[in-house]
Amino acid sequence: FFGECMMIHKPILASVVYSFVIIASATFIYASKDCPNIENDEINKMSNADKFASMLGADFPEDALPDHQVYEHPLVKRYATKEMSFVWSPAMKFTTWRKLWIALATAEQELGIEISDEQLAEMREKLYDVDFEFAAKMESKFRHDVMGHVHAFGEVAPAAMPIIHLGATSCYVGDNTDIVQIKDALLLIKRKLVQTISIMKEFAEKYRDLPTLGFTHYQPAQLTTVGKRCTLWMQDLLLDLNKIDREIQDLPMRGVKGTTGTQGSFLELFEGDHEKVKALNKRVTELMGFEKVIPVSGQTYTRKIDYSVLSALSGVAQSAYKMCGDIRLLSNLKEVEEPFSKTQIGSSAMAYKRNPMRSERVCSLARYVMGLPPAAAHTHANQWFERTLDDSAIRRIILPEGFLAVDVILTMLSNIADGLHVWPNVVRNHVMAELPFMSTEVILMECVKAGGDRQELHEAIRVHSMAAGAVVKGEGKPNDLMDRIAKDPLFKAVHDDLDRLIDPILFVGRAPEQVDEFIEEEIKPVLEANKELLNVQSVDQVNV
Repeated sequence: FFGECMMIHKPILASVVYSFVIIASATFIYASKDCPNIENDEINKMSNADKFASMLGADFPEDALPDHQVYEHPLVKRYATKEMSFVWSPAMKFTTWRKLWIALATAEQELGIEISDEQLAEMREKLYDVDFEFAAKMESKFRHDVMGHVHAFGEVAPAAMPIIHLGATSCYVGDNTDIVQIKDALLLIKRKLVQTISIMKEFAEKYRDLPTLGFTHYQPAQLTTVGKRCTLWMQDLLLDLNKIDREIQDLPMRGVKGTTGTQGSFLELFEGDHEKVKALNKRVTELMGFEKVIPVSGQTYTRKIDYSVLSALSGVAQSAYKMCGDIRLLSNLKEVEEPFSKTQIGSSAMAYKRNPMRSERVCSLARYVMGLPPAAAHTHANQWFERTLDDSAIRRIILPEGFLAVDVILTMLSNIADGLHVWPNVVRNHVMAELPFMSTEVILMECVKAGGDRQELHEAIRVHSMAAGAVVKGEGKPNDLMDRIAKDPLFKAVHDDLDRLIDPILFVGRAPEQVDEFIEEEIKPVLEANKELLNVQSVDQVNV
């Protein structure tokens, strides 16, 4: 009976025994470090597999790699540019809080509140003197981030401490700073969009009349040109630029609104003077460099603004994904390739590979950005009455990350467009493999004009086409349709003119002219209106 049980449960028993060996081995090895009676040669008798198993099961040493034991966000560490990373940095955020406190105190003084020039001067002088450790200590004490920084500001500007944050609520600095950061980030996105479109313009002009296969359903279709295809990508980005422009122009400050948006605390501060409260709201907005202020609010500005902004970023991501998806497919066809450095490795195993890794990275990041607007939509929809705090944590993530990712996407897109390489001979070979079929209607018409029977000619073309298709698909040989037509006396009228009749440029329609018109009418006016942005150099690039 025992033997039968052993046979039935042998796999389980083996697993238990193996686990026991691993545990025992690990215990033995680590015990041997502290027990001199255990000889090293006993450890050496263990197999390498057992030694590895014991190592694998051990805890990570606390003193190993101490500078690399905390998660690092790849958007910041690996991809993000310094410019966009700074926009969302603590330095930018908390000095903007202080600018808002200074703007508020300045406007309050102008409107008669007793605030001295010395207090304002002290606040301005200590703008960048931020003790983050002290602020964190105060936040831990009060369980409130804004009050932590009020006290940190007051610590270095003690004369101003009594009037810092006077009449304001946390969202005065929080929400208004978000708006300032969003605006700065949108301006950076706009600059990179304009620069990317400018680079693509050069590419479209260069290849305006290079015939290439068009594809519908990813099947060969009527010819277009390489430059015309580029204008499709440019048009999407142009629509995105228009949307970004509107977001910049329409973006309002939250302004000075109070705890539930009624401005009640400021009405109290100005002893019931409604006009002064309105003037305060307007003046703070002006001091912060904004022309618009949101007309009404609860405690926060409506979170619908976040949704609108992230939707605009999603639009850029969609356009980039479409363009880079096309480039990845063209790379497979060996017609167009993204830049590839001399020392770049395409695959750790397959040394010959030239993977479109830049385009793939763009698509990967774009997919993430396209998923952000629904999070903003749910956040807006779930804001109860004048405000709930369940918007806070998610906004700290999706707003910065949306901008950081799109900034990387556009940096990569410019790099790809600037070094995009076309292989004209490969493009032509693919065209000529399909063009004979496309040219048959022209050949048929020419023969009819010369007196041929349309029905007889049509049937002959059908038969020759089927035979040529069988050769291409069944035997893997080149398309020989033109050779068949050249040998068929029914088509004698065009035998001397076949080369001209199958010139690819005859089959691209108005594609070259469309490129010229699109650039002249749509692109050049935009580049001219934003020419100052074209000369601005980015601080850094993406190097992975």
